[in-house]
Amino acid sequence: MVQGQEAMAKEVTVHEALIYVMVMISAADGKMPEIELKRITRLASFLPVFEGFDPERIIPIARDVQAILAGPEGMDIALEIVKDVLPHRLHDTAYSLAVEIATADLHLDATEIRFLQMLRARIELDKLTAAAIERSAIARFRRAG
Repeated sequence: MVQGQEAMAKEVTVHEALIYVMVMISAADGKMPEIELKRITRLASFLPVFEGFDPERIIPIARDVQAILAGPEGMDIALEIVKDVLPHRLHDTAYSLAVEIATADLHLDATEIRFLQMLRARIELDKLTAAAIERSAIARFRRAG
């Protein structure tokens, strides 16, 4: 079994699926900046949705999702895992986490925008909810000057 298949074969938890989303948006442009990895760790350390999660597991989980992404149809497989694992009530949370990581460097590039579109479609998040989440991020990260 190859590394990506091993990651797919194991049972993915809700916490891991949310980490998958953050890693996927961070790696969407082919690199994973340190600022985004730090933000993933920070969010996993204090958000209520991560209660009971050990942030020390982020790096191994990131390796798992990267192995999946490296395989054939990796993005589709990873998104399907997220959709299958997350209960519907956490779909907006997953999208919010993706937007939070994408805006960590105060810049959205085309690959990050495309990933957000793919995520929104896969988890069937309505446009109004997605727009509200995106607008909230703009407001949070706006500079005074």
